[in-house]
Amino acid sequence: MAKLTNDQLESKYDQLSQYETFFREKGYKAIAGIDEAGRGPLAGPVVAGICILDPDTRILGLDDSKKLTEKRREELYLEIKSKALAYATVRVEPKRIDDINILNATKEAMRECVKRISICPDVLLIDAVDLEGTNIKVCPIIKGDSKSNSIAAASILAKVERDHIMQEYDNMYPGYEFGKHKGYGTKDHYAAIRNQGISDIHRKSFLKVIH
Repeated sequence: MAKLTNDQLESKYDQLSQYETFFREKGYKAIAGIDEAGRGPLAGPVVAGICILDPDTRILGLDDSKKLTEKRREELYLEIKSKALAYATVRVEPKRIDDINILNATKEAMRECVKRISICPDVLLIDAVDLEGTNIKVCPIIKGDSKSNSIAAASILAKVERDHIMQEYDNMYPGYEFGKHKGYGTKDHYAAIRNQGISDIHRKSFLKVIH
């Protein structure tokens, strides 16, 4: 993919600020984006991120974390943490995912993010999840991480945090290569499960066929 020019990045930032601009013009000030990483993997936590961007400070290059290279995600992760007005990340562990299911675990992580962020949001822009129980206005957006800078920033925070966690687990549970596939159901991952069994960080409810 060709690298975007600065003018193109500026234009894209404006395009991905449409939801934030809409709500700001309606009188909302603290506009937070929320997203998650790790709903699909067989192992490891689900991680939610929340971010309130500074309307006066641009972070060029924000996008759906899955569309970015690992190197670019890491760069933006540091820039977001440096320039955002407020942010938080929360993880929910595999045991809890098995107990309440992945959708409820994801929502639990998101609600906890809302509690932990240092600025109380006025509105929540969320990637395709209708989050109840926060007493804050919610705006679910299909493919929101590609349509809103705030959600994109949250997606990057969640993805990079989770990748770091899985890298740590790679050292704790050798042989599964968690640092490589991040817990997703690759051919090599399934082979490792068959050879070594299910680890403490596997989601047993995702692996009923295996065990």
